[in-house]
Amino acid sequence: MPGQAAINALPEPYLQDAEVKAPDTVYTASNGAPVAHPYETQRAGGTGPLLLQDFHLIDLLSHFDRERIPERVVHAKGSGAHGIFECTDPIDDLCLADLFSTKGKTCPVTVRFSTVGGESGSHDVARDPRGFSVKFKTDEGNWDVVANNTPVFFLRDPAKFPHFIHTQKRDPSTHLTHADDSTMFWDYLSQNPESVHQVMILMGDRGIPNGYRKMHGYYGHTLKLINKKGEWVYAQMHMLSDQGTDFITQADSSNYGPDYAQKDLYGAISEGNFPSWTVGFQTMTSKEAENLWEEQKINVFDMTHVWPHKQFPVRKVGKFTLNSNAINYFAEVEQAAYNPSHLVPGIEPSADPVLQSRLFSYADTHRYRLGVNYQQLPVNAPKVKYHMSSFQRDGQMAFLNHGARPNYLSSIEPISYKPRMTDADKIHGEFIGRAVSFLSEISPEDFNAPRALWEKVWDEDARERFVGNVSGHMENCKEKEIIKRQIAIFREVSDDIATRLEKATGVKGYPGIANLHFNGSHNGMAAKPEFRQANGVEPAAFMNDNTNRGPVANTHDGVPGAKATNGHSNGTNGHANGHEQNPVIRG
Repeated sequence: MPGQAAINALPEPYLQDAEVKAPDTVYTASNGAPVAHPYETQRAGGTGPLLLQDFHLIDLLSHFDRERIPERVVHAKGSGAHGIFECTDPIDDLCLADLFSTKGKTCPVTVRFSTVGGESGSHDVARDPRGFSVKFKTDEGNWDVVANNTPVFFLRDPAKFPHFIHTQKRDPSTHLTHADDSTMFWDYLSQNPESVHQVMILMGDRGIPNGYRKMHGYYGHTLKLINKKGEWVYAQMHMLSDQGTDFITQADSSNYGPDYAQKDLYGAISEGNFPSWTVGFQTMTSKEAENLWEEQKINVFDMTHVWPHKQFPVRKVGKFTLNSNAINYFAEVEQAAYNPSHLVPGIEPSADPVLQSRLFSYADTHRYRLGVNYQQLPVNAPKVKYHMSSFQRDGQMAFLNHGARPNYLSSIEPISYKPRMTDADKIHGEFIGRAVSFLSEISPEDFNAPRALWEKVWDEDARERFVGNVSGHMENCKEKEIIKRQIAIFREVSDDIATRLEKATGVKGYPGIANLHFNGSHNGMAAKPEFRQANGVEPAAFMNDNTNRGPVANTHDGVPGAKATNGHSNGTNGHANGHEQNPVIRG
């Protein structure tokens, strides 16, 4: 029997079929006609050829030939489960979303964890970031959180993403992964230094989490939370494991099976050991975002940057618990489709360019993999309390097609509407300007957070494991020039890292990046003008303002709804006079 979470998350017709036991069924062809035995075939005599009229056999083979759908280009290997989210500490002062409005408010969730680079049959204990996606089935529609287990990512320019992912896949000629040939892997990273923070996390202890239950989740992108007054703040979402975190060392990873994370998650839930995560938000006002860029060069629209926790503590909002495994993996995990553009009233995207590109790309992926009606699949279908109506019709696999209702905006049979809960004119800036060609550049501030990771967060054992992981991975890189460049990037973080890697690899790196030019990023730390431009290409005039597109002072002036403070007397992060009004969590 499915758990209550599955019952809450999935439509009743799907569950009715899923709960039927095999002895209570009758074997049939796909059209429902009974078949006496599944192994029988029709032949022309006992030794003759098969007959084309044998629909059962032809249909069986034809369906078998089409069982596999395209796997995800990234996040192909994954595990999932159902559960429940409960709001424990409402944030209605910051966000009008129904699921955050009332203490004790609940909604079903379907969660999918994954590795990123490998194929659907790849190893669960690979050194790789982990995907962490949550579908909140709220009373106001589905809110999809498409996150990772790291707070930053390798890039901040969206057009780099396909290139980067190609370097994490198999070589187009040898068909080897970077476990056997890491040349492409390090070539990309050595040409895009903004990746260094994520590289350090990947090659550090968090690079191989001990299963999915013992890792945190981070949205990474900046969102906007809007309250009932139409006021908004920027926000970063954190999902912190109540099981704590744990890791597997590179040396120990060979002792684990290829499906270890799946086995661990499924087994824990089956035994009643339900994993849970505490959900919270860092928030800042538009003015604080401007000050953060002007004073510390931390850009809220940059996926390679983190928000300082001392300045912007995480405010707890609730917890979700996974208490039901999927009844059928393919139907409930493989077909689960997460899309960051699936938002609910009170939550909006920011101008983060990578987020903006994902708002398109994820939905486009699902239409390709699953078909244009992928949101009608049981695992993806919203569970709202009203009858949904839209003018999207037909397409492949239209299970529900709005009956005889008009397929246009009719005055004869008008549909009803809910009042507008947010006003886009007040929560998004008035963006007016010329079209520009933009590519970010490297600055000294890009190395501050990774330097703190090395010097203040890791102990000596963690540093030694990092050096061993990096140098071991570099052994499969065919080009020494690539290693020299990557060591130069690490030297900007700490000369200690570079010196240790030079000893471990036997390769002398460059003294820094001042005399290097990169093919992927502008070098804002270049000693000479000829080293500054990416690929040596003359930049657009726009790049001469050197802002790297953080929100400079007065960016939000005149934007309705942008608050100078978080609505409290001291103007600091939602807390009156600096005192916490709700529990604070750390991640």
